[in-house]
Amino acid sequence: MTLTVQPHRETLGLKDGRLLIGGEFRESDETWTHHHPATGEEIGSFAVASEKDVDAAVRAARKAFDEGTWPRSKAGERIKVLRRYGDLLREHADELKGLQALDNGVPLTFGQIYATSVGIAADIFDHHAGWIDKVGGQTLPPYQGGDHLAMTFREPVGVVAAILPWNAPFVLFAQKLAPALAAGCTVVVKPSEYASFCVIRMVELLIEAGLPEGVVNLVTGPGNPTGEALITHPGVDKISFTGSRAVGRRIVEASAGTMKRVSLELGGKSPAIVFADAPNVGLAAMTCMGMVTMGLSGQACVAHTRALVARDVQEEFVATASMLAGAVTFGDPFDPAVLASPLINGKQLERVLGYIERGQEDGARLVTGGTRLEGDLAAGNFVAPTIFADASNDMAIAREEIFGPVLTVVPFDDEEEAIRMANDTEYGLGAGVYTNDVRRAFRVSKRLRVGMVGINGFQLEPHVPFGGFKQSGLGREGGQSAYEAYTELKTVMMPLTDELM
Repeated sequence: MTLTVQPHRETLGLKDGRLLIGGEFRESDETWTHHHPATGEEIGSFAVASEKDVDAAVRAARKAFDEGTWPRSKAGERIKVLRRYGDLLREHADELKGLQALDNGVPLTFGQIYATSVGIAADIFDHHAGWIDKVGGQTLPPYQGGDHLAMTFREPVGVVAAILPWNAPFVLFAQKLAPALAAGCTVVVKPSEYASFCVIRMVELLIEAGLPEGVVNLVTGPGNPTGEALITHPGVDKISFTGSRAVGRRIVEASAGTMKRVSLELGGKSPAIVFADAPNVGLAAMTCMGMVTMGLSGQACVAHTRALVARDVQEEFVATASMLAGAVTFGDPFDPAVLASPLINGKQLERVLGYIERGQEDGARLVTGGTRLEGDLAAGNFVAPTIFADASNDMAIAREEIFGPVLTVVPFDDEEEAIRMANDTEYGLGAGVYTNDVRRAFRVSKRLRVGMVGINGFQLEPHVPFGGFKQSGLGREGGQSAYEAYTELKTVMMPLTDELM
């Protein structure tokens, strides 16, 4: 039977997407037609923001920042709006998860997993609402003598360009907009052209929550023309982007002319180091393989796609990972029996298959998978969960971000070799360490050049800073550090005299 998602489109009442500029929803001269990654069907269309549209959106955000009430609103007012928005997200969770399933094919079954969870997005807004009345400045006494005080203040950075990826639109929308709005910034948000419908609805709910017009503006469309016009616009003060290194480099280059503030999360090739004394080697294998296959099919920046496994337990690890790979189900993302998504588009499908071919040519042992799924799934971008074993750390499948359901297992002989291989990469986003030795766990974690380490598991939380070392990005999302990244620090020198002179 041919797979179709059209009935779900009708049930959700999907409408063509429009831009939001200065509080007004509007059309554009061009549109983008979205095809579902599981079926190839046309799902709907949305406006493509031109350079002129982007200019109008940035100007609206600038006006709301320079002349509007939001940047100067009382803490209690911003707290109320952000918490009301969190409640609205929870109320509309089923609708939003359905829209995401139409966007990127992530199954509803995985709607509670961190990266695809509406509830976590709501928690992030609640969390950053809590910082609004707590993050302030300092009062500093004279250091070299004299009658004066130094006072510091945190002020909103200005107009923010928030550019989202397609794989985790809920959480990344929240990780960028929650701290920006909490700090008093205004925003122009651009979702990926492969996950726009759920973001359009999230923006509509922000308006319903009571956000003043112009504070959040929405421009949809591909990187060219929409994204390029946004990152080069002189009216933007800060860019927050999650996506590829190539685009991240372009953003750094484009921001230099006006010294825009930049936050970037640019992916990784995250290692999981599994020592022979791991509490449960099978559980470590299931954790790694689950990150590589379940839900997003390995299309996640922090997935532990490179398993560095003690040689003595490699076969045990591979056997358990293979068992899980065989249990993964694909198909209609609205079917509760489906556990994993398709790859996002044909280009990504060819990229993943190319890496699988290269892995075999380089001499890695293909344990399972390695093929495109056919039959009823032939019209979709499905690749079978794939495991390579006995790989070396210099192979492309062990060094480059594949962004697909491919786990590369590299054996090691001792701790020093494991650490050396883990750090021998251009990336530095996340890592896992599996051991029963507490001292080893901390010793190895401190030596890994990554932004986040999970010991005998891996969990992301709204209040925990997340970001990478090296070419995995700049800055952090989550927690107080994220809030402060959307502010500027101002110092005021005040004389201690009866009169200001």
